Amino acid sequence: MPQAPNDLPLADKDPEVARLVRAEDVRQRDTIRLIASENYASRAVLEATGSSLTNKYAEGYPRKRYYEGMEVIDPLEELAIERAKRLFGAEHANVQPYSGSPANLATLLALCDPGDTILGLSLPAGGHLTHGWKVSATGIYYNAVQYGVRKDDHRIDMDQVRDLARTHRPKLIWCGHSAYPRILDFAAFAEIAQEVGAYLAADIAHIAGLVAGGVHPDPVPHCDVVTSTTHKTLRGPRGGLILCRAEHARAIDRAVFPGLQGGPHNHVTAAKAVAFGEALAPAFRDYARNVVANARALGEALVERGYDLVTGGTDNHLLLVDLTKTGISGRTAAKALDACAIEANGNAIPFDPRKPFDPSGLRVGLAALTSRGLATEHMTEVANLMDEVIRHAAAREGGVEDDFRDRIRGRVREFLSPFPAPGLPG
Repeated sequence: MPQAPNDLPLADKDPEVARLVRAEDVRQRDTIRLIASENYASRAVLEATGSSLTNKYAEGYPRKRYYEGMEVIDPLEELAIERAKRLFGAEHANVQPYSGSPANLATLLALCDPGDTILGLSLPAGGHLTHGWKVSATGIYYNAVQYGVRKDDHRIDMDQVRDLARTHRPKLIWCGHSAYPRILDFAAFAEIAQEVGAYLAADIAHIAGLVAGGVHPDPVPHCDVVTSTTHKTLRGPRGGLILCRAEHARAIDRAVFPGLQGGPHNHVTAAKAVAFGEALAPAFRDYARNVVANARALGEALVERGYDLVTGGTDNHLLLVDLTKTGISGRTAAKALDACAIEANGNAIPFDPRKPFDPSGLRVGLAALTSRGLATEHMTEVANLMDEVIRHAAAREGGVEDDFRDRIRGRVREFLSPFPAPGLPG
């Protein structure tokens, strides 16, 4: 019986797309991936994401849908919710947000009115766009006040947080970051929020896996709402998550749907359930510990080679490398590294004199390499490779010579070959 046109495998149906997908598989396999927001999802997560669940529409919430045929979708979403609540010890979980930014906006829709004052970490100090930065909807529709870090040690200035909270009386305070390498003191933030009568929301998109793995303090006991992505250190699909106290459950759910989104992506909900299940396993705690150990080991190796680290080190999965004295910008260094099969991203550092699109810093994360099984003893070679490329590019106004590039890429492939990339075909 002939195969229906829509049942052809990708390679036959669309060879051009298939070729690009395979090329990305190879690129991820043969690259030292140090972008702090990236990881390797497991084969099980990828299978769920690519399932028939994408065919089903499911506006609403379990047992309260606008469509029929929910005998599979409802228990699936309930499973994801239950696992998320168990993983983080939360009273309520909404697993429908499409990603972290919608989760943050939904939090503001639930707890604030347009024009209300919110307080968050500034982007140049390591915060996120959605914590009230001026070009984000959160900075356009809300009166955003920003706190920063101390000049002497680049750690969050809790005295400034308290002073700004007392002065501006925000409706909501954000604690969270996209480029801050130290532990967040959720209890201290909660004390300030309680003093001024503000809601406290923690954005743990970068550190959710570390919280779940027990190597970073837990925000749930201290916060009204906790938002996160489900990828990054949590190793799930590209998606979002909101945890909250029971008293805010109705407001949060209404803000997500119908306030901000339509139907959830059921295939992603399934993959979230898989990822939460993986994170509940004892082995995930070992993974989280290894991520932090690797980040510290790489940081120490870079310092030994003359590099400066913002705050002097790390307590989590990421490093922020200050390249000021190397004579090369973070963006230029990132492009040179990328040419040599080493992924990182240029990033602003606190009080950065350079422009945002050409910053002084390089952000480096260890979640992905740790997922491949690399350990602290391998960080010396990672530092060696990074150092060679940065020095080479700095001596050539950012350029990378072809023979040097090819030699480094070969070393990278050889270095990574004993460590299979999870989820990718061989």
